[in-house]
Amino acid sequence: IIGGIGPESTVEYYQYIIAHYRERTNDGRYPSIVINTVDLDRLIKWINADEMAPFTDYLVSEVERLVGANVDFAVFAANTAHIVFDQISARTSLPLISIVEATRDKVQTLGLKRPGLFGTGFTMGARFYPDTFAKLGLPIITPNEEERAFIHEKYFGELLKSVFLPETRARLLEIVDRMRERDDIDGLILAGTELPLILRASEHNGITLLNTTKIHVERIVDRILS
Repeated sequence: IIGGIGPESTVEYYQYIIAHYRERTNDGRYPSIVINTVDLDRLIKWINADEMAPFTDYLVSEVERLVGANVDFAVFAANTAHIVFDQISARTSLPLISIVEATRDKVQTLGLKRPGLFGTGFTMGARFYPDTFAKLGLPIITPNEEERAFIHEKYFGELLKSVFLPETRARLLEIVDRMRERDDIDGLILAGTELPLILRASEHNGITLLNTTKIHVERIVDRILS
């Protein structure tokens, strides 16, 4: 696992992998896991400056450290890092499991037709979710500009600092309700692994809330047991 982006969601990954593995095997054991915690501040600095070359180089080097640990495959415990997922995949021999592809397949399995998406401003403004979903003919509906600004501000100002305020949660759910009425969404992808830490429910007013961490973990455990 490339973790630390951020730390709280990396803890969730570890706990969910252990729990899901034990549910699937029912033998009390758990898998060997190597976590490489990277420097979130450096990544944020580069992405804010739109310096994607050093952003990519750094993540490639950190994936290569996992190659040295003799792991079988790797994952990023984050959505935003998938902005350069294809570039990293092309530069490493280590198989990478995409949170975006796993989420797309889950959306298709659930029969959702118009999924909305919350995430960092980088994720909501990037093409990696829309392009991946377009392969199955599925649109990605994002909040409007004002709503995206609010979500991004709270993500970096609160969620990544492990601050989870009830008023922030209430405002996020108001945006979900507005998107249901305005954009006719039938599900919401929590495309930021800190978002399920504040939006814990699996549904809100008839809208399915998709926890991308749990969806990713299902795919990870499938790979471990394959």
